Amino acid sequence: MNSSTRVKVARTNKSSLVSLICVIARLSSARAFATVQFQGGKSPLNQIKMSSSTSSTTGDAAFSNKSPTNNIPTFDGDEKAKATDFANYFCAYSQLYHQKQMLTDHNRMAAYHSAICGNADLFKDKIVMDVGTGSGILAVWAAQAGARRVYAVEYTDMAKHARRVVEANGVGHIVTVIQGAVEDITLPKSDWDQLGLAPEPNDSPSSTRVVDIILSEWMGYFLLRESMLDSLVRARDTFLKPTTGIMMPSHATMLLAPIFDEEERRAQHNEYAAAIEDWKEFAQTTQNVYGVDMTVLENDFDREQKEYYVLSSRWAELGTGCLLAAPCVVKELDMHVCTVEDARGVGLALGQDEGSGAPFDFDIEGRRHEDGHGMAGSSVSGFAGWFTVDFKSRTDDNGRDVAPQVPNPAYLSTGPEMGYTHWGQQVFHLPAAIPVLADQTTRIQGTMEMMRTKESARLYNVRYRFTSSRRKAGSGRDEGILMKGEPMELVYQIP
Repeated sequence: MNSSTRVKVARTNKSSLVSLICVIARLSSARAFATVQFQGGKSPLNQIKMSSSTSSTTGDAAFSNKSPTNNIPTFDGDEKAKATDFANYFCAYSQLYHQKQMLTDHNRMAAYHSAICGNADLFKDKIVMDVGTGSGILAVWAAQAGARRVYAVEYTDMAKHARRVVEANGVGHIVTVIQGAVEDITLPKSDWDQLGLAPEPNDSPSSTRVVDIILSEWMGYFLLRESMLDSLVRARDTFLKPTTGIMMPSHATMLLAPIFDEEERRAQHNEYAAAIEDWKEFAQTTQNVYGVDMTVLENDFDREQKEYYVLSSRWAELGTGCLLAAPCVVKELDMHVCTVEDARGVGLALGQDEGSGAPFDFDIEGRRHEDGHGMAGSSVSGFAGWFTVDFKSRTDDNGRDVAPQVPNPAYLSTGPEMGYTHWGQQVFHLPAAIPVLADQTTRIQGTMEMMRTKESARLYNVRYRFTSSRRKAGSGRDEGILMKGEPMELVYQIP
């Protein structure tokens, strides 16, 4: 496989190195995040049995990374839930190493810079809020673009660094850094009179919805991971002017495509097989040398390794040559009107843990090389998911004809066509590849569901239900069927 097809893959998440710094905090407040165990049937995604590399004598419920109402802990969690949330999630974001990783993602930086500084007329004299300001760079750009006041909200101690960045760039008189969860903060009382903060005429006189523009870089892997969208929605409903306010980004889209990625898929399976062989040797040695039979644990060990190597998604930087068909949209969000319910997953029934799923239907053409021999992509290795966001004018009924227009729209994609972004793509490798044959069309048809895990409101399971079939090239979708496979159901966790 050449470098234009697939650049690299990582087995750990974007905060993997930084997370080592948080080990003590994790151990003191919560056990490590669990990994999903695949089970057949129709178990709700958030009820799928979980296993963990560590254990707790106080039980799972004591350290669940969610509130009693299944929300993220910053919304209505108790102190124990918030401590767990900080250790497992926010801790990494308090490290400059992690911030630098995002700041050196130039596709990310260019999109936000264009959206803010490229629309200075939109920002001039406006009240702006940056949710999750981190290092404060978006807040600085907003001030440089002419904002009258910027509220830079940051939960972690990164707020201290943000204040220094703000002062060093000469915008301390414009940017106010507020440390705390956006669900808990209030705007400074002095600003109400000093800046003349006021809600829209049709809003309640006591309303706190006085912000003109909300900025945020809230997106996680495959868009929804980390569930920061919950906080953003609540910030919007609390602070943004309902008809004239602008969200940046304004829209988000999740995409899915089948991929050819056999080198990495087989590497994962080889590592899984090696782990199982290593266990067998260990069990034999323990029996021969120490007289203890450990084979009783073999099935549990096998499950753990399968969860990690086979049934967990992987971060990847794919090339466009990996894509076997055009991507399909599995979810779209309008940031001005989407709800916390929308953030809970993909393809779910309202208020339920599962649903009919988001449909996909791919036709993969088996084409020969120009010399007439073989094929370049000879199998479906799995699926890849990524997202795009837009920074454009409002399209919802409430604000389309009222809110100011965004004169210079901007766009960010985390797809293979963009090269490196720190989000990359999430790859879901199949346990066994599906052959793609020359002069035949392979059809992959099914649904995808995405749902928060039982133990964490910030992690997600993904379920694929699909069938594959092959037909003669050029035939209609229901004509010339040569093969139809059995229905498949696979459940993964995005770690």
